[in-house]
Amino acid sequence: MLSLGMAAQGAGCVFMYGLPFLLPAFQAERALTLAQAGILVGTPSAGMLATLIAWGWVADRYGERLAMTAGLVLAAGFLGAAAFTGDTVLLGVLIALAGASGASANAASGRVVLGWFPRDRRGVAMGWRQTAQPLGVAVAGALIPQFATVRGALLAMAVICLVTAVAVGALVADPPRPAARPGARTASPYGNPALWRVHGASMLLVVPQFATAGFALTYLVTLRDWDVAHAGALIAVAQLAGAAGRLACGAWSDAVGSRLRPMRQLALVNGAVVLLLAAAVPTAAGVPLVIAALVVSMSGNGLAFTAVSELAGTSWAGRALGAQNTAQNLVAAATPGAIGALIATSGFGIAFALAGTLALAAAVATPAGPSPAPARA
Repeated sequence: MLSLGMAAQGAGCVFMYGLPFLLPAFQAERALTLAQAGILVGTPSAGMLATLIAWGWVADRYGERLAMTAGLVLAAGFLGAAAFTGDTVLLGVLIALAGASGASANAASGRVVLGWFPRDRRGVAMGWRQTAQPLGVAVAGALIPQFATVRGALLAMAVICLVTAVAVGALVADPPRPAARPGARTASPYGNPALWRVHGASMLLVVPQFATAGFALTYLVTLRDWDVAHAGALIAVAQLAGAAGRLACGAWSDAVGSRLRPMRQLALVNGAVVLLLAAAVPTAAGVPLVIAALVVSMSGNGLAFTAVSELAGTSWAGRALGAQNTAQNLVAAATPGAIGALIATSGFGIAFALAGTLALAAAVATPAGPSPAPARA
Protein backbone atom coordinates (compact mmCIF):
# COMPACT_ATOMS: atom_id res chain seq x y z
CA MET A 1 0.00 0.00 0.00
CA LEU A 2 2.86 2.35 0.82
CA SER A 3 4.61 1.64 -2.50
CA LEU A 4 1.42 2.21 -4.47
CA GLY A 5 0.71 5.43 -2.62
CA MET A 6 4.25 6.62 -3.31
CA ALA A 7 3.88 5.65 -6.98
CA ALA A 8 0.66 7.65 -7.28
CA GLN A 9 2.23 10.68 -5.63
CA GLY A 10 5.39 10.34 -7.72
CA ALA A 11 3.49 10.00 -11.02
CA GLY A 12 1.81 13.32 -10.36
CA CYS A 13 5.11 14.93 -9.41
CA VAL A 14 6.70 13.82 -12.71
CA PHE A 15 4.62 16.30 -14.69
CA MET A 16 3.76 18.85 -11.97
CA TYR A 17 7.38 19.52 -11.11
CA GLY A 18 9.09 18.07 -14.20
CA LEU A 19 7.75 20.57 -16.74
CA PRO A 20 10.70 22.98 -16.18
CA PHE A 21 12.80 20.43 -18.11
CA LEU A 22 10.65 21.34 -21.14
CA LEU A 23 11.40 25.06 -21.00
CA PRO A 24 13.85 25.03 -23.95
CA ALA A 25 11.45 22.89 -26.02
CA PHE A 26 8.51 25.19 -25.26
CA GLN A 27 10.57 28.17 -26.42
CA ALA A 28 11.84 26.46 -29.57
CA GLU A 29 8.62 24.78 -30.74
CA ARG A 30 6.12 27.46 -29.74
CA ALA A 31 8.30 30.55 -30.23
CA LEU A 32 7.64 31.58 -26.63
CA THR A 33 9.61 33.95 -24.46
CA LEU A 34 11.11 32.61 -21.27
CA ALA A 35 8.39 34.38 -19.28
CA GLN A 36 5.62 32.83 -21.40
CA ALA A 37 7.15 29.38 -21.14
CA GLY A 38 7.47 29.90 -17.38
CA ILE A 39 3.73 30.55 -17.16
CA LEU A 40 3.09 27.21 -18.87
CA VAL A 41 5.39 25.48 -16.40
CA GLY A 42 3.45 26.96 -13.48
CA THR A 43 -0.03 26.00 -14.69
CA PRO A 44 -0.18 22.49 -13.13
CA SER A 45 0.63 23.92 -9.70
CA ALA A 46 -2.15 26.47 -10.11
CA GLY A 47 -4.57 23.70 -11.03
CA MET A 48 -3.45 21.61 -8.08
CA LEU A 49 -4.13 24.41 -5.60
CA ALA A 50 -7.72 24.68 -6.82
CA THR A 51 -8.63 21.06 -6.10
CA LEU A 52 -6.54 19.73 -3.19
CA ILE A 53 -9.29 20.09 -0.59
CA ALA A 54 -11.95 18.79 -3.00
CA TRP A 55 -9.92 15.63 -3.68
CA GLY A 56 -9.45 15.24 0.07
CA TRP A 57 -13.23 15.25 0.45
CA VAL A 58 -13.53 12.57 -2.26
CA ALA A 59 -10.99 10.40 -0.41
CA ASP A 60 -12.80 10.94 2.90
CA ARG A 61 -16.20 10.16 1.42
CA TYR A 62 -15.54 7.50 -1.22
CA GLY A 63 -12.13 6.04 -0.40
CA GLU A 64 -8.48 6.39 -1.34
CA ARG A 65 -8.46 3.97 -4.28
CA LEU A 66 -11.23 5.78 -6.16
CA ALA A 67 -9.69 9.19 -5.56
CA MET A 68 -6.21 8.24 -6.73
CA THR A 69 -7.39 6.16 -9.69
CA ALA A 70 -9.86 8.74 -10.99
CA GLY A 71 -7.39 11.60 -10.58
CA LEU A 72 -4.57 9.84 -12.42
CA VAL A 73 -6.85 8.67 -15.25
CA LEU A 74 -8.10 12.24 -15.74
CA ALA A 75 -4.53 13.58 -15.60
CA ALA A 76 -3.45 11.07 -18.26
CA GLY A 77 -6.36 12.14 -20.49
CA PHE A 78 -5.61 15.85 -20.18
CA LEU A 79 -1.88 15.34 -20.80
CA GLY A 80 -2.65 13.20 -23.86
CA ALA A 81 -4.94 15.92 -25.21
CA ALA A 82 -2.32 18.58 -24.47
CA ALA A 83 0.23 16.66 -26.52
CA PHE A 84 -1.86 17.13 -29.67
CA THR A 85 -3.09 20.71 -29.31
CA GLY A 86 -1.56 23.42 -31.43
CA ASP A 87 -3.02 26.33 -29.45
CA THR A 88 -0.73 27.56 -26.68
CA VAL A 89 -3.54 28.91 -24.49
CA LEU A 90 -5.43 25.61 -24.74
CA LEU A 91 -2.17 23.81 -23.94
CA GLY A 92 -1.89 25.78 -20.71
CA VAL A 93 -5.52 25.07 -19.80
CA LEU A 94 -5.12 21.33 -20.39
CA ILE A 95 -1.91 21.15 -18.34
CA ALA A 96 -3.64 23.07 -15.54
CA LEU A 97 -6.51 20.56 -15.64
CA ALA A 98 -3.96 17.74 -15.46
CA GLY A 99 -2.51 19.36 -12.33
CA ALA A 100 -5.98 19.73 -10.84
CA SER A 101 -6.59 16.02 -11.49
CA GLY A 102 -3.23 14.73 -10.32
CA ALA A 103 -3.66 16.51 -6.99
CA SER A 104 -5.82 13.58 -5.93
CA ALA A 105 -2.76 11.61 -4.83
CA ASN A 106 -1.57 14.31 -2.44
CA ALA A 107 -4.39 13.78 0.04
CA ALA A 108 -5.36 10.18 -0.73
CA SER A 109 -1.88 8.70 -0.44
CA GLY A 110 -1.54 10.29 3.00
CA ARG A 111 -4.80 8.66 4.05
CA VAL A 112 -3.44 5.26 2.97
CA VAL A 113 -0.50 5.71 5.33
CA LEU A 114 -2.79 6.85 8.14
CA GLY A 115 -5.12 3.89 7.72
CA TRP A 116 -2.74 0.99 7.10
CA PHE A 117 0.11 1.81 9.49
CA PRO A 118 -0.15 1.70 13.29
CA ARG A 119 0.89 4.77 15.18
CA ASP A 120 4.30 3.42 16.19
CA ARG A 121 5.29 2.89 12.52
CA ARG A 122 3.39 5.73 10.88
CA GLY A 123 6.15 8.32 11.12
CA VAL A 124 8.61 6.32 9.03
CA ALA A 125 5.86 5.36 6.57
CA MET A 126 4.89 9.01 6.07
CA GLY A 127 8.58 9.85 5.68
CA TRP A 128 8.78 7.39 2.80
CA ARG A 129 5.62 8.86 1.30
CA GLN A 130 7.17 12.35 1.47
CA THR A 131 10.17 11.17 -0.59
CA ALA A 132 7.84 10.62 -3.58
CA GLN A 133 8.26 14.24 -4.67
CA PRO A 134 12.07 14.29 -5.02
CA LEU A 135 11.94 10.81 -6.60
CA GLY A 136 9.30 11.99 -9.09
CA VAL A 137 11.41 15.00 -10.00
CA ALA A 138 14.45 12.73 -10.40
CA VAL A 139 12.50 10.49 -12.81
CA ALA A 140 11.44 13.57 -14.77
CA GLY A 141 15.02 14.81 -14.93
CA ALA A 142 16.23 11.49 -16.30
CA LEU A 143 13.31 10.89 -18.67
CA ILE A 144 12.06 14.15 -20.15
CA PRO A 145 15.31 15.35 -21.77
CA GLN A 146 15.38 12.09 -23.76
CA PHE A 147 12.43 13.24 -25.88
CA ALA A 148 13.04 15.46 -28.87
CA THR A 149 9.58 17.09 -28.81
CA VAL A 150 7.07 18.45 -26.34
CA ARG A 151 4.50 16.01 -27.69
CA GLY A 152 6.67 13.00 -26.94
CA ALA A 153 7.41 14.18 -23.41
CA LEU A 154 3.74 14.91 -22.63
CA LEU A 155 2.69 11.52 -23.97
CA ALA A 156 5.33 9.82 -21.80
CA MET A 157 3.95 11.64 -18.75
CA ALA A 158 0.43 10.57 -19.70
CA VAL A 159 1.52 6.93 -19.98
CA ILE A 160 3.17 7.09 -16.54
CA CYS A 161 -0.07 8.42 -15.01
CA LEU A 162 -2.21 5.84 -16.82
CA VAL A 163 -0.03 2.84 -15.90
CA THR A 164 0.08 4.00 -12.28
CA ALA A 165 -3.71 4.47 -12.28
CA VAL A 166 -4.21 0.89 -13.47
CA ALA A 167 -1.91 -0.44 -10.75
CA VAL A 168 -3.62 1.64 -8.06
CA GLY A 169 -7.10 0.66 -9.24
CA ALA A 170 -6.20 -3.03 -9.34
CA LEU A 171 -4.12 -3.35 -6.17
CA VAL A 172 -4.89 -0.65 -3.61
CA ALA A 173 -7.20 -1.71 -0.81
CA ASP A 174 -8.84 1.08 1.16
CA PRO A 175 -7.82 0.78 4.82
CA PRO A 176 -10.45 -0.27 7.35
CA ARG A 177 -12.29 2.54 9.05
CA PRO A 178 -13.78 2.64 12.54
CA ALA A 179 -17.53 2.20 12.76
CA ALA A 180 -19.23 5.58 12.74
CA ARG A 181 -20.54 6.83 16.06
CA PRO A 182 -23.05 9.72 16.11
CA GLY A 183 -21.14 12.99 16.24
CA ALA A 184 -17.85 11.32 17.21
CA ARG A 185 -15.86 10.88 14.00
CA THR A 186 -17.70 13.05 11.48
CA ALA A 187 -17.63 16.44 13.23
CA SER A 188 -15.09 18.93 11.90
CA PRO A 189 -11.75 18.74 13.73
CA TYR A 190 -11.14 22.45 13.19
CA GLY A 191 -12.59 23.28 16.56
CA ASN A 192 -9.23 22.05 17.87
CA PRO A 193 -6.75 24.98 17.94
CA ALA A 194 -3.84 22.54 17.67
CA LEU A 195 -4.73 21.73 14.07
CA TRP A 196 -4.74 25.41 13.09
CA ARG A 197 -1.40 25.87 14.85
CA VAL A 198 0.18 22.99 12.92
CA HIS A 199 -1.07 24.52 9.64
CA GLY A 200 0.36 27.90 10.65
CA ALA A 201 3.71 26.50 11.77
CA SER A 202 4.00 24.54 8.53
CA MET A 203 3.42 27.68 6.49
CA LEU A 204 6.15 29.50 8.42
CA LEU A 205 8.59 26.61 7.87
CA VAL A 206 8.08 26.79 4.10
CA VAL A 207 10.03 30.08 4.03
CA PRO A 208 13.43 28.77 5.28
CA GLN A 209 13.01 25.64 3.14
CA PHE A 210 12.45 27.55 -0.08
CA ALA A 211 14.84 30.35 0.81
CA THR A 212 17.69 27.85 1.08
CA ALA A 213 16.57 25.50 -1.71
CA GLY A 214 15.89 28.37 -4.10
CA PHE A 215 18.99 30.47 -3.46
CA ALA A 216 21.73 28.12 -2.23
CA LEU A 217 23.15 27.74 -5.74
CA THR A 218 23.04 31.51 -6.36
CA TYR A 219 24.83 32.11 -3.05
CA LEU A 220 27.55 29.57 -3.79
CA VAL A 221 28.15 30.91 -7.31
CA THR A 222 27.90 34.67 -6.75
CA LEU A 223 29.35 35.10 -3.25
CA ARG A 224 31.58 32.06 -2.78
CA ASP A 225 32.82 31.84 -6.41
CA TRP A 226 31.89 28.21 -7.01
CA ASP A 227 31.33 27.05 -10.55
CA VAL A 228 27.78 26.08 -11.41
CA ALA A 229 28.51 22.38 -11.98
CA HIS A 230 30.13 21.82 -8.58
CA ALA A 231 27.55 23.91 -6.78
CA GLY A 232 24.73 21.99 -8.46
CA ALA A 233 26.29 18.65 -7.54
CA LEU A 234 26.65 19.69 -3.90
CA ILE A 235 23.02 20.81 -3.74
CA ALA A 236 21.88 17.55 -5.34
CA VAL A 237 23.67 15.63 -2.57
CA ALA A 238 21.99 17.89 -0.01
CA GLN A 239 18.58 17.11 -1.51
CA LEU A 240 19.24 13.39 -1.08
CA ALA A 241 20.37 14.00 2.48
CA GLY A 242 17.16 15.94 3.10
CA ALA A 243 15.10 13.01 1.83
CA ALA A 244 17.00 10.72 4.20
CA GLY A 245 16.36 13.25 6.95
CA ARG A 246 12.61 12.85 6.42
CA LEU A 247 12.94 9.15 7.11
CA ALA A 248 15.10 9.80 10.18
CA CYS A 249 12.59 12.30 11.55
CA GLY A 250 9.79 9.81 10.99
CA ALA A 251 11.69 7.19 12.98
CA TRP A 252 12.39 9.78 15.69
CA SER A 253 8.69 10.62 16.01
CA ASP A 254 7.78 6.92 16.19
CA ALA A 255 10.35 6.36 18.93
CA VAL A 256 9.14 9.23 21.15
CA GLY A 257 5.44 8.67 20.37
CA SER A 258 4.84 12.24 19.21
CA ARG A 259 4.98 14.22 15.96
CA LEU A 260 4.69 17.64 17.56
CA ARG A 261 7.59 17.56 20.03
CA PRO A 262 10.12 16.60 17.30
CA MET A 263 8.53 19.16 14.96
CA ARG A 264 9.00 21.94 17.54
CA GLN A 265 12.56 20.89 18.39
CA LEU A 266 13.54 20.61 14.73
CA ALA A 267 12.09 24.08 14.04
CA LEU A 268 14.34 25.47 16.78
CA VAL A 269 17.37 23.79 15.20
CA ASN A 270 16.25 25.02 11.79
CA GLY A 271 16.02 28.60 13.04
CA ALA A 272 19.38 28.45 14.77
CA VAL A 273 21.19 27.03 11.72
CA VAL A 274 19.66 29.56 9.31
CA LEU A 275 20.47 32.46 11.65
CA LEU A 276 24.06 31.21 11.91
CA LEU A 277 24.11 31.10 8.10
CA ALA A 278 22.88 34.70 7.98
CA ALA A 279 25.77 35.78 10.20
CA ALA A 280 28.31 33.70 8.24
CA VAL A 281 27.25 34.78 4.72
CA PRO A 282 30.45 36.79 4.01
CA THR A 283 32.75 34.00 5.24
CA ALA A 284 33.80 30.53 4.10
CA ALA A 285 31.72 29.07 6.93
CA GLY A 286 28.65 29.98 4.91
CA VAL A 287 29.22 27.01 2.56
CA PRO A 288 28.71 24.17 5.07
CA LEU A 289 26.02 26.19 6.84
CA VAL A 290 23.93 26.74 3.71
CA ILE A 291 24.03 22.98 3.04
CA ALA A 292 23.15 22.21 6.65
CA ALA A 293 20.27 24.69 6.52
CA LEU A 294 19.01 23.12 3.31
CA VAL A 295 19.05 19.61 4.79
CA VAL A 296 17.47 20.56 8.13
CA SER A 297 14.72 22.67 6.54
CA MET A 298 13.67 19.74 4.32
CA SER A 299 13.80 17.04 6.98
CA GLY A 300 10.72 17.79 9.07
CA ASN A 301 8.13 17.94 6.31
CA GLY A 302 6.64 14.53 7.07
CA LEU A 303 6.19 15.33 10.78
CA ALA A 304 3.61 18.02 10.05
CA PHE A 305 1.71 15.87 7.56
CA THR A 306 1.50 12.98 10.00
CA ALA A 307 0.40 15.28 12.82
CA VAL A 308 -2.32 16.84 10.65
CA SER A 309 -3.70 13.45 9.62
CA GLU A 310 -3.76 12.22 13.21
CA LEU A 311 -5.29 15.40 14.63
CA ALA A 312 -7.97 15.43 11.93
CA GLY A 313 -9.00 11.79 12.45
CA THR A 314 -10.10 9.24 9.92
CA SER A 315 -13.19 11.03 8.65
CA TRP A 316 -11.43 14.34 7.94
CA ALA A 317 -7.85 13.33 7.16
CA GLY A 318 -8.17 13.81 3.39
CA ARG A 319 -9.59 17.32 3.64
CA ALA A 320 -7.11 18.31 6.34
CA LEU A 321 -4.16 17.06 4.26
CA GLY A 322 -5.59 18.93 1.28
CA ALA A 323 -5.74 22.10 3.37
CA GLN A 324 -2.17 21.49 4.56
CA ASN A 325 -0.92 21.12 0.98
CA THR A 326 -2.85 24.18 -0.16
CA ALA A 327 -1.50 26.40 2.61
CA GLN A 328 2.10 25.28 2.09
CA ASN A 329 1.96 25.63 -1.69
CA LEU A 330 0.56 29.16 -1.45
CA VAL A 331 3.51 30.21 0.70
CA ALA A 332 5.90 28.26 -1.53
CA ALA A 333 4.63 30.17 -4.58
CA ALA A 334 5.22 33.54 -2.93
CA THR A 335 8.52 32.83 -1.16
CA PRO A 336 11.05 32.79 -4.06
CA GLY A 337 9.91 36.16 -5.42
CA ALA A 338 9.82 37.80 -2.00
CA ILE A 339 13.18 36.38 -0.88
CA GLY A 340 14.73 37.20 -4.26
CA ALA A 341 13.59 40.82 -3.97
CA LEU A 342 14.95 41.02 -0.42
CA ILE A 343 18.31 39.60 -1.52
CA ALA A 344 18.48 42.10 -4.37
CA THR A 345 17.86 45.08 -2.06
CA SER A 346 19.40 44.02 1.26
CA GLY A 347 21.64 41.02 0.60
CA PHE A 348 21.71 37.34 1.53
CA GLY A 349 22.33 37.97 5.22
CA ILE A 350 19.09 39.88 5.82
CA ALA A 351 17.07 37.40 3.73
CA PHE A 352 18.41 34.39 5.62
CA ALA A 353 17.94 36.19 8.96
CA LEU A 354 14.25 36.67 8.15
CA ALA A 355 13.91 33.00 7.18
CA GLY A 356 15.60 31.88 10.41
CA THR A 357 13.37 34.14 12.51
CA LEU A 358 10.26 32.64 10.89
CA ALA A 359 11.54 29.14 11.72
CA LEU A 360 11.82 30.16 15.38
CA ALA A 361 8.29 31.58 15.17
CA ALA A 362 7.16 28.20 13.83
CA ALA A 363 8.62 26.53 16.93
CA VAL A 364 6.50 28.82 19.09
CA ALA A 365 3.40 28.19 16.96
CA THR A 366 3.74 24.39 17.10
CA PRO A 367 1.53 22.98 19.88
CA ALA A 368 3.28 21.02 22.60
CA GLY A 369 2.71 17.37 23.44
CA PRO A 370 1.97 14.31 21.36
CA SER A 371 -0.66 14.44 18.65
CA PRO A 372 -3.62 12.25 19.63
CA ALA A 373 -4.09 8.95 17.84
CA PRO A 374 -7.55 8.35 16.33
CA ALA A 375 -9.45 5.22 17.29
CA ARG A 376 -8.57 2.21 15.14
CA ALA A 377 -10.91 -0.39 13.77
